[in-house]
Amino acid sequence: MNFTRFALRSNIARGFATSAANNGAKVAVLGAAGGIGQPLSLLLKNNPLVEKLSLYDVANCPGVASDLSHINTTCFVQGFGAENDGLRKALEGAEHVIIPAGVPRKPGMTRDDLFGTNASIVRELTTACAEVCPDANIMIISNPVNSMLPIAAQVYKNAGKFNAKRLIGVTTLDLVRASRFVYEKIGKEKFVPVIGGHAGTTIVPLYSQIEELQLGAEELAALVHRTQFGGDEVVQAKAGKGSATLSMAYAGARFADSMMRAANGEDVTECAFVSSELFASSNVHYFASSVKLGSEGIKEIIPVPSNITEIEKKMIADALPQLEAAANKGINFVNPK
Repeated sequence: MNFTRFALRSNIARGFATSAANNGAKVAVLGAAGGIGQPLSLLLKNNPLVEKLSLYDVANCPGVASDLSHINTTCFVQGFGAENDGLRKALEGAEHVIIPAGVPRKPGMTRDDLFGTNASIVRELTTACAEVCPDANIMIISNPVNSMLPIAAQVYKNAGKFNAKRLIGVTTLDLVRASRFVYEKIGKEKFVPVIGGHAGTTIVPLYSQIEELQLGAEELAALVHRTQFGGDEVVQAKAGKGSATLSMAYAGARFADSMMRAANGEDVTECAFVSSELFASSNVHYFASSVKLGSEGIKEIIPVPSNITEIEKKMIADALPQLEAAANKGINFVNPK
């Protein structure tokens, strides 16, 4: 299995000479003027796989687009606001749509505390996606992802446009954190599968898959906890003035890069929160797994490794009812009973 590390293929100081991309991708970022959206858009502007970058936000987006357009890469940038049907204009021709729109966490807040506001935003944005670019890959960053992806899926089902391969909850930040924390322990970069969901104890890092990582029970438990609640660490460190915007932007750019490379025929594996029947017997229909990406989105969902530990099995078992409840919350928001 070929795990390719995302590296910013920036063309800074080289400009147009190396930035041209043949048949480059058309990417839309919804929520592009926010704390995640701006650095995410910057990274995408410097990715030579992106030919056209369409940015949308309810405020300040044309200014962000103007700023980015001065960077000397061949990627064309255009910004749209809410007026004059800007959302749909931003989505026209999009092949990949990334949605970081929503409110950020503050100290003491969980991802679930964001549901009320972000659910309405994601429903509105994905409704437009289903109408304008139904065949695009939709990558949802907005929290809580455990509920936002089911919202998007239900919107697409109601519109008769549902394709499980194209709707993805971006959990890459969990993978990025786990990989970084392992590097701090062993001095080597490793792909650490992170499965389950994208909130607290639904995040299940499979550290058992890293043979070089030999830790005692307490140290391993601390590592798992840090992976599950790394976002809290950042929120507290920013003292109420922000959340994990920069690392999330990097993670989002990495996943988008993986999607574009896969669309170009590369063999790429990532982790993502997707529609899945791996745990259908437990009434769980959305689950984060290692996935193989392809030209049509999610090519294959990789089953949970058979050699995980009993502790990891219990973590999965504990996560399942939380994932079921989160999904039902999202579905019921779109289709109230």
